[in-house]
Amino acid sequence: MTPRTPATDASTTGFRADFSGEIHVPGSPGYDEARTVFNSMIDRRPAVVAQCSDEADVVRALRFAREEGLEVAVRGGGHSVAGMALSEGGLVVDMRLMRAVEVDPGARTVRVGGGATMADLDRATQPYGLATTGGRVSTTGVGGFTLGGGSGWLERAFGLACDNLVAADLVTADGTAVHADADEHPELFWALHGGGGNFGVVTSLTLRLHDLPAMSMALLLFRPGNGPEVVRTYRDVMDSAPDAAGGACLYITGPPEEWVPEAMVGRLVCAVLVTYAGTESELREAAAPLLALEREAGVIDAIPYADLQCMLDDPPGMRNYWSAEYLDALPDEATAEFSACASTLPVPSGCQHVLFPMGGAVARGPADYPLPWRSSPWAVHPFGVWEDPADDERVKQWVRRVRGAFVPWASGAVYLNFIGREGTERVVAGFGEHAYERLSRVKADYDPGNVFHLNHNVRPAVARV
Repeated sequence: MTPRTPATDASTTGFRADFSGEIHVPGSPGYDEARTVFNSMIDRRPAVVAQCSDEADVVRALRFAREEGLEVAVRGGGHSVAGMALSEGGLVVDMRLMRAVEVDPGARTVRVGGGATMADLDRATQPYGLATTGGRVSTTGVGGFTLGGGSGWLERAFGLACDNLVAADLVTADGTAVHADADEHPELFWALHGGGGNFGVVTSLTLRLHDLPAMSMALLLFRPGNGPEVVRTYRDVMDSAPDAAGGACLYITGPPEEWVPEAMVGRLVCAVLVTYAGTESELREAAAPLLALEREAGVIDAIPYADLQCMLDDPPGMRNYWSAEYLDALPDEATAEFSACASTLPVPSGCQHVLFPMGGAVARGPADYPLPWRSSPWAVHPFGVWEDPADDERVKQWVRRVRGAFVPWASGAVYLNFIGREGTERVVAGFGEHAYERLSRVKADYDPGNVFHLNHNVRPAVARV
């Protein structure tokens, strides 16, 4: 049965007349661009893409979807690896036109539109010497990133993104505009600290800002044969590093940059990225054992935070498949396994085999938020990014193999923004069982019909008789 296309109905004419944003339907100019998301493996054809210009448009779009019986997807940055921003034959509430960023330097807060990206946020706060924890690339949407927890380069210094959430405005499934903070709708506000987009369309977030007068980084490249020593040294450095230090140890394909030796371009390399919320000299002191290792190339310099955020941007149009395991410990056996898994990394490709340090302000953050992974000191993130569809199964198998290799050291908890669709058990593991039950009760209060289910879904609790 071919799904009905609302664009041919009289009701759509009324929707257009009452809508101040842009509406795209199959066959209309701009439709294919409007349905394109970060992961090129996702190819869905919504019946309507409603690009909202304000909160009132969001209310209208949800009302239209309810009247027409359309499945609802919500798009902020469109970065979900599982393509959750699109609905086949449904309606997409697209907030890309709602990307305003308003900085209040006196209050040290920033109000961010639901469609803003990290580039929008970081460029707006940088002139004030202020920042908050953002994603590790500039194209990530602030909304989905924050609502899912928000892990980034500054997390050890400033906490997770959701730890810095001061308030949120959202539209619930029945079209009600709600403001949530510590005083208004406090249980909903709790749920927004890691519970994802389960409770409504978040049209704006207010985030706490921190002083960031200086930022520096070191990107060091090593021969893969030296990887085991590099990984162990990185672990030891980060186990005692100041909270200002962050970054990752990773295996990648050598990039075609001027400073990279020609012999490393297009081949497997071991890399260390040290980020530091401070000066270059402070970074050098913290990372001294790493800098003492024999390396093939490297860049060490001060860098504006917004520029650092762009440094590892993934090109558009790539295919993506990711997973992660959060670890209770990283003994020598685990570091050796990390290097061993790199031997099957698809090269050349955009794939990254990543080891992230946690700890610092992440571990000290509020323990009752639905983020059981915050206490893990390390995370392994096999990040599959490639171009040729012929490599689909090869990359997927590599990602799954890496995840399976680290189960012996895994806590079982997982950051849901790092994974695609891996089943209900993984969703529950991402929140923790007790927190999932609490989220389920909040869901029943604000979205009892599970309208917002295209996400790492929390099912509404069944009312007790």
